[in-house]
Amino acid sequence: MPDPKHQLRQQCRAIRRELGEEQRQRASQAICEQLAAWQVFQHAETILTYLPMKAEVDLRPLLGQFPKKRWMLPRIVPEENHRMDFHPYDPARLVIHPFGMAEPAADLPLVPAEEIELVLVPGLAYDRQGWRLGYGGGYYDRFLSRFNGISVGVAYQALVLEFIPHSGYDVSVRWIVTETGLFEAA
Repeated sequence: MPDPKHQLRQQCRAIRRELGEEQRQRASQAICEQLAAWQVFQHAETILTYLPMKAEVDLRPLLGQFPKKRWMLPRIVPEENHRMDFHPYDPARLVIHPFGMAEPAADLPLVPAEEIELVLVPGLAYDRQGWRLGYGGGYYDRFLSRFNGISVGVAYQALVLEFIPHSGYDVSVRWIVTETGLFEAA
């Protein structure tokens, strides 16, 4: 049976491309400003973020703006049940994963997921209920299904849709941030 999300992914990638580099950069900066002003972000000490790929929202300015926070990055381990491991952010110790994203070197210290307070979740698109359209690997869904902290979906406003199809394996986020604001998922 074909994946019902396949065509939606293609449409969302096209929307993201059509935004253009300059608009994506402006939106990324505004999203960083939204997060920096948010009290939950200000109080969180251990934050899981991501490094952008494929024109995703770029949150890297936050890493430099808040150097005292304990920034974590995921490293995906597809050969072990599509698991994500978590490591401290070290810009000198990044490697390029075969999927194309920069991730921490495998020999960096492992950080237990229980120590993460806030997770900034990349997504191709979200809907207002917090359902996420990812790339189809299920890595974040597996992690979020047992995560007890606060999850924030990160997206361009143009990619906040009315409805994203979801199944029993999908896990919604609690908050969504775009360049126009931050809101609790309905």
